[in-house]
Amino acid sequence: MKRSDKAEKIALMLEELYPETPVPLDHENPFQLLVAVLMSAQTTDLKVNEVTPALFAKGPNAKEMAQLPVEVILADIRQVGLAPTKAKNIRRMSEMLMETHGGEVPASFEALEALPGVGHKTAGVVMAQSFGVPAFPVDTHIHRLAARWGLSNGKNVDKTEKDLKAVFPKELWNKLHLQIIFFGREYCPARGHDLTTCPICSWTATKKRINEEMKR
Repeated sequence: MKRSDKAEKIALMLEELYPETPVPLDHENPFQLLVAVLMSAQTTDLKVNEVTPALFAKGPNAKEMAQLPVEVILADIRQVGLAPTKAKNIRRMSEMLMETHGGEVPASFEALEALPGVGHKTAGVVMAQSFGVPAFPVDTHIHRLAARWGLSNGKNVDKTEKDLKAVFPKELWNKLHLQIIFFGREYCPARGHDLTTCPICSWTATKKRINEEMKR
């Protein structure tokens, strides 16, 4: 089956499974989403959602977050991975938003990626979910599934993003990004996964891929 045909069928199946795609990270404005996505690296969304209410009560926007000592931010987010570095980045990022963007989150990949702790994936999530700009942020779930489904060779996330953008219509990118994440969490775990019984892997994965996964 051609990659384009696979992609079309996958998109239809995911739309049937997940017609609604709420953003998994709790937030009330673009700034809070930016902070939450920054914190989600090497941490589950569930854990991020557990710690952000206390943090956002003290710093709901860039102006108020920039006034918090790093130690106060760290105390609230200590349970997330790489907390000391993330606390410093959140404080400095908030200061830079005040200094450069009037406290507002910029709707620009270039401007977002210039902020401390903000990589391409984080910028993509904010651009897609806060500003509706077509993006295809690739996390570990998407990177893994794209390789299993034969839509990308999985060499790196940049290549995966490029390959997925090539086979899926641009107007579907923002929703598909979340749909694939939801599917990965519910049906397609990283380890101990029987590809032959998976609703999508069972018909998209090659025999070689299935054998490789069985040996893990």
